[in-house]
Amino acid sequence: MRERLEVLKEEATSVIHQAQSLDELRELKVRYLGKKGELTGVLRGMKDLPPEERPVIGSMANEVRGYLEELIAGKEKELEEAVLQEQINREVIDVSLPGIKPEPGTLHPLQLIIEQVEDIFVGMGFEIAEGPEVETDQFNFEMLNLPKGHPARDMQDSFYITPEILLRTHTSAVQVRTLLEKEGQVPVRIIAPGKVYRRDDDDATHSHQFTQIEGLVVDSGVSMSELNGVLLTIIEKMFGEETEIRLRPSYFPFTEPSVEVDIYHPEKGWVEILGAGMVHPYVLEKAGYNPERYSGFAFGIGVERIAMLKYDIDDIRHFYNNDLRFLRQFKNV
Repeated sequence: MRERLEVLKEEATSVIHQAQSLDELRELKVRYLGKKGELTGVLRGMKDLPPEERPVIGSMANEVRGYLEELIAGKEKELEEAVLQEQINREVIDVSLPGIKPEPGTLHPLQLIIEQVEDIFVGMGFEIAEGPEVETDQFNFEMLNLPKGHPARDMQDSFYITPEILLRTHTSAVQVRTLLEKEGQVPVRIIAPGKVYRRDDDDATHSHQFTQIEGLVVDSGVSMSELNGVLLTIIEKMFGEETEIRLRPSYFPFTEPSVEVDIYHPEKGWVEILGAGMVHPYVLEKAGYNPERYSGFAFGIGVERIAMLKYDIDDIRHFYNNDLRFLRQFKNV
């Protein structure tokens, strides 16, 4: 039994030293030290030894096991270092090659317009308000004088999640939320930029997702002439002081009277850019304001339409295609 262990030790030592890979070494470990390995097979024969020899052979077997485990661990470390060195040699970096200069990003053209509009209105004393894009029917329609069954709802074909929850169709919902938060206090002067959603066929001038900036002023004695002044200011700041505008009578359920605002474009003629009007007394009353005491105006700016006119863009889909050739044009705007 002693001789068999010596032979096993010598044989295992030789083949472990000659192992060329980690996989081969793992196979040798199982072969000699596994549950069904050769050392275990030797130990099973101890039952046939005289009782006085069993402790001696057992001790010798443990020494052989410890020796082989240490030998395998050392060989494993050697092979791992060799694999690492090979990888380093294979993935060597030529530091003399020219580096890749990262291309700095820029603001999206729609974000550029939003920030320009925000700067103008903040300069006029407005605050910036926000609201959820997933909205309730109550805030999106009912409190804006659009009860269920109102025909004007058909103008804003909506993405409903449940009968009472939908993707907001306009940022006018922020108008109602802001008035409720103010709890009847004045003045209220806000703009609310954000995405809105309507069922529409996407083409060069329409998209199921677009961006609006809602504006709202509520105070004592607010008049249509003040609305005209604010609109004239924003248009002149965005398109130049020589820009002509006109207001045409229109209809919106949440404003009365209502107007659509056009600007004159040298090549396209009169182009509609926003809708506006005096806040409907129903909306004020529902939000906790006495319409006999307070009045206000609201307007909704289409950010894509402003950007298309300002930057001479002919297809609204360019804003959403993530085409770097298009976006790079706005680096220095």
